[in-house]
Amino acid sequence: MTASTLSTSVHIEDVLLLGPGPTNPTNRVMAALREPVLGHLDPDFLSLMDRCKTLLRKVFRTPNSLTFPVSGTGSSGMDLLLVNLVEGEDKIVIAVNGFFGGRLAQLSQLLGANTVRVEAPWGQPVDKDELLAAVDRHRPKLVCIVNGETSTGVYQDMSGIADAVHETGGLLLMDCVTSLATMPVEVGQWGVDVAFSCSQKGLGCPSGLSPVTIGRRALEFLDRRLTPVPSFYLNLAEVQKYIDGVDGSRLYHHTASSTLYYALLESLEEILEEGLEARWARHEKAARYLIKEVSALGLEPLVAEPDRLHALTTLIVPERLDEARIRSRLRSEHRIEVGAGLGDLAGKVWRIGLMGRNADRAVVDRFVEALRAVL
Repeated sequence: MTASTLSTSVHIEDVLLLGPGPTNPTNRVMAALREPVLGHLDPDFLSLMDRCKTLLRKVFRTPNSLTFPVSGTGSSGMDLLLVNLVEGEDKIVIAVNGFFGGRLAQLSQLLGANTVRVEAPWGQPVDKDELLAAVDRHRPKLVCIVNGETSTGVYQDMSGIADAVHETGGLLLMDCVTSLATMPVEVGQWGVDVAFSCSQKGLGCPSGLSPVTIGRRALEFLDRRLTPVPSFYLNLAEVQKYIDGVDGSRLYHHTASSTLYYALLESLEEILEEGLEARWARHEKAARYLIKEVSALGLEPLVAEPDRLHALTTLIVPERLDEARIRSRLRSEHRIEVGAGLGDLAGKVWRIGLMGRNADRAVVDRFVEALRAVL
């Protein structure tokens, strides 16, 4: 691993990032960060923005024209979608089987929505029949579901959900923060109305951008909104004047980072050069290899095979082990970061992220060798 010098007094060696995100960007993406900083209304930057929007549609697998990176981390994309779509005491059904489903419910409640939680044990997908029964019973304005639950490593099957939601007149919101560019995400085919992700996981960029996509049905809902959106920075109508422009002109809304856009464009081009299907297959192969190798150390995955995220594997930590001390030694002695459990799984699992460039057999071998030495 190489080292980087921030100043004469600060020296930081690279860390192999095998937690729930961020991941290590490729050299190509890191090189893009050195491109010249541009003003947020510079014509070259606006062209860069438009190119990113076009490629994001391909990665989301959607024709939605309103597809762009929000200036903020993944939670800002979640915030933008909910703060614009939730109005008054709207009824919202939310699938909760982990920390981030819970975060969607928490924000929904903060916005004053009438929130209905459909729960499942952490480590299992939400029962689709229970979810659709709740949709039929409550006929909500919005149904929210986490496609890739970062806290547990569960991948939620999305087939058939949008049809049921649309039959009752609602919208479907999807969190694909950990699944985008690592497993099948088919916004158009699945009928998802709005979705959000992040830049620092499957896309392999530094954190700081939250790609979102917003479909026609959602825009029609927004046109019927009766009260002001309770945010300036995340007001979609105002952001759109900058992202897409008005009468051919882009209007200032915020100072977007050209540096982060350079990195995003480079990563999107890398992804599409590899091919989405090939990239999904590479992540699956790496996850399967990880599980095979750690089984020899007495470690087993939390999630059953059909429901596993390939970008993030939760491993059950035997009670005899001091999981925090082992993670600390991996970091201090081997320069490897792995994730701890969140919420109900705190102290019980390790979360091993194999995302982007790190979805690789050699990376798994390095991790397993280090873990074996520490154990």
